[in-house]
Amino acid sequence: MAKIAINIATGSLQQDEMIVGIDLGTTNSLVAIIHPETKQPIALKEHNSSSLVPSVIHFDETGNTVVGEEAKKQLISQPQNTIFSAKRLMGKSYNDIKANASFFSYKVIDDDTESLVKVQVGNKFYSPIDLSSLILKELKQRAEHILKTPVNKAVITVPAYFNDAQRQATRDAGKLAGLDVLRIINEPTAASLAYGLGADKTAEKTIAVYDLGGGTFDVSILKMADGVFEVLSTNGDTYLGGDDMDKAIVHYWLEQAGLTSEELSGNKEFAQAIRLKAEEAKIALSASGDFSSTLNGDELTISRQQFESLIQPLIQKTITCCSNALKDAALKTSAIDVIVMVGGSTRVPLVKKAVSDFFGKPVNDSVNPDEVVALGAAIQADILAGNNKETLLLDITPLSLGIETMGGLMDVLMPRNSKIPGKAARQYTTQKDGQGSMRISVFQGERDMVKDNRRLAEFNLTGIPGMPAGLAKVEVSFLINADGILSVRAKELRSGVEQHIEVKPQYGLTDTELETMLLDSITHAKDDIALRALVEARTEGEQLLATTEKFISKNASLLSREELMNTAAAMQALQLSLTMEDKDLIHTKIEALNNISRPYAERIMDQAIAVAMKGKMV
Repeated sequence: MAKIAINIATGSLQQDEMIVGIDLGTTNSLVAIIHPETKQPIALKEHNSSSLVPSVIHFDETGNTVVGEEAKKQLISQPQNTIFSAKRLMGKSYNDIKANASFFSYKVIDDDTESLVKVQVGNKFYSPIDLSSLILKELKQRAEHILKTPVNKAVITVPAYFNDAQRQATRDAGKLAGLDVLRIINEPTAASLAYGLGADKTAEKTIAVYDLGGGTFDVSILKMADGVFEVLSTNGDTYLGGDDMDKAIVHYWLEQAGLTSEELSGNKEFAQAIRLKAEEAKIALSASGDFSSTLNGDELTISRQQFESLIQPLIQKTITCCSNALKDAALKTSAIDVIVMVGGSTRVPLVKKAVSDFFGKPVNDSVNPDEVVALGAAIQADILAGNNKETLLLDITPLSLGIETMGGLMDVLMPRNSKIPGKAARQYTTQKDGQGSMRISVFQGERDMVKDNRRLAEFNLTGIPGMPAGLAKVEVSFLINADGILSVRAKELRSGVEQHIEVKPQYGLTDTELETMLLDSITHAKDDIALRALVEARTEGEQLLATTEKFISKNASLLSREELMNTAAAMQALQLSLTMEDKDLIHTKIEALNNISRPYAERIMDQAIAVAMKGKMV
């Protein structure tokens, strides 16, 4: 695609407002727009710099942040204060990521619960939403600087496999960065739009999107009909990417020099320098047959042939994922009409060849693979701005729909702009032992507290069999039909008890009221998210106090006097912190109580298991 220079001095881009497309990536992020004059999608960059902003955040001693290239430089020197790959943590609990916890060089809090993971930097705690919002804020400011225009609205892309919680977290991060997120769209859909797929409404196509980035790989099989994209299947490896190719070259060079990886880990500066050389080699070998350079006076050489034999196993892994995705979609390779290449690592010739050979047809790689997702997001943004009348948009929900959860929080099941017809479901549980009923209150709106949103309906699910707290499984499902009628169903899955109600979500809302609700959500975004974090911390603290109290009353005789005294002191400190307006203080006290109780809880559990297993053959 031809590169278009923007002359910002002439003010030719001056507009009242622009909707931008944002690719919030694991390794790099970027912003794109539709150029007002050429009507072509273009990634924003300053002069000769790159359009890519590394998704890295560095916190200095005073708590100030830098994002992007400057932050990336601190990865080796200050790993504990430099956050990378925050996208991997979006919508996740510690249990979700503990298998890969060693991947993160910063402190990810293990609070042994299902609550969303937190990152500790110094004595402050950040959620993945906070971290992603800092990247989005940097992208927003950068776009405003280049365009000389306010940027308040955006379309943000996410992987096709992102679940509800991860999509909602991305939306919240946008809101916290001061962006009205008009739509969250799938990365493979965005890439397909950038290739003009979807422009012909009569065409039916099956598309494979092969996305190999710096640290992640995924493949999606899409069906396109009537201008609508449907994800048939998705597969991948969230810990496989171009970084692994760099590592393979580094290990090859170390072997040549008779060094071990252990010797490398002791010298961080050298490790970073040789990794950068490996990255340089990988890029050079995409165009030439050999690479040679020097580092500290030593010569480093590698041929394309050697490089390809090193990365062959990595590429084979991605081809296996492609095969699995086709299996899940119940399709043969011959059913794929178009193959779209996404991600900087797809520039490697062997990758293109392997993918082309597997699917039995040429790949589409004419659009810059680093920018293709953001360019597609810009096309979607242009459609939403009403400039592109050619593309049909499905009917969508005007405001988010959700239910009230503990602490008066709004838990969104269907984010605004969800497709109609559509459905969503989530599981909840009881808070008290023997709880026989649950109140389901349905709300519409964008604020984090239900008191600021509009109540649509409520009903009681009764007849839940008496069980210990947390054992009941209540599935709440929302179903919106083509007429916009919302059906809410609550069902206790163990006993089959269920109840349902019908609501018309748009009823009685004028356009002005709708606009006011959306505007309020942006205006109060920072306060709302801070309040939500505080309420969540308090709820977590209260639940931990109740669980600890129950555990101690049951096992007091098995604890030493010192353990009981320390626990009582930590519980008192946590109880006191719940009356304060400081979520970080509450998290600190939660962590302190967890650290005290974990050793004896594990000891008592081990004893109980030993007694239960006594005399049994395993």
